[in-house]
Amino acid sequence: MIRALYRYGSFVRCTGAEFTLPFAFAAMAVAARQNRGWPGWRTFLLILAGMTCAHAFALGFELIVARKFSVPGPTRTNGNCTAGNSPVGFALAMSLLGGAGLVLAGYFLNRLCFYLAPIALGLVCFSLLSNRFTNFTHLFRGFTVALAPVGAWLAVKGENLNATELVQLTVFTGALVLWAGGFDIVYSLPDYEFDRVRRTGSLAVAWGPANALAAAFIAHMLCSGLLLVFGLIAGFRIAHLTGWTIIVGCFVLEHWIARRRSLGWINSAFRRLMPLRARCFS
Repeated sequence: MIRALYRYGSFVRCTGAEFTLPFAFAAMAVAARQNRGWPGWRTFLLILAGMTCAHAFALGFELIVARKFSVPGPTRTNGNCTAGNSPVGFALAMSLLGGAGLVLAGYFLNRLCFYLAPIALGLVCFSLLSNRFTNFTHLFRGFTVALAPVGAWLAVKGENLNATELVQLTVFTGALVLWAGGFDIVYSLPDYEFDRVRRTGSLAVAWGPANALAAAFIAHMLCSGLLLVFGLIAGFRIAHLTGWTIIVGCFVLEHWIARRRSLGWINSAFRRLMPLRARCFS
């Protein structure tokens, strides 16, 4: 019994929240600048609940889709939870409850969040299915990640967005689409053979691993530019420039290492940095 509960708990935690929660909370803090970056406990807890439900929905739907389209062949190497060892009934229940939870959180936040919650769920489903019909699935997945700060920003401001805040939100969202999209390209490189055999949409399959890595580098440099513009528009100063410099340095280091090492280094790095994600339901 305890072992089963631990398995299911590990399954829920394999949602990739480490990629979206920091940006959601950053957007929340910027949107609540007039209150020193704090929107109040009620809004904060509702944002956290909505994010948790959204991740549960996405993971459950992804595993259901993977099970549906699963075919014989090589296995993935990058440590993702696989369709073959996931409890489909639990994934379906988690997806339904997660979707309902997001809509409910939006209802208690404000009218705009409530109306947009079903649209967000639809966009998540579309992005998770996009690798069935396009090689640019990475950008769609990046857009899904960018939905998190958009939702958090609107949770704080509701319909009270002025023109400046709308521009800030648009620039920040664009930066995250490029960051997550480029990251997803790099993350997909170890699965080049998997995607090629199954004819799954991937930029590495369409353009080759080297060209795909170059595209990821361009995306990350454009992301750096948008982050700099966002800081200037938002009126940030020394702290933002310091953080921005560190981010650009990490981008350059990441791609320098990627070009000097084999594709297997990505898999090894993820297994060391996120052991839970790597062994999820193994």
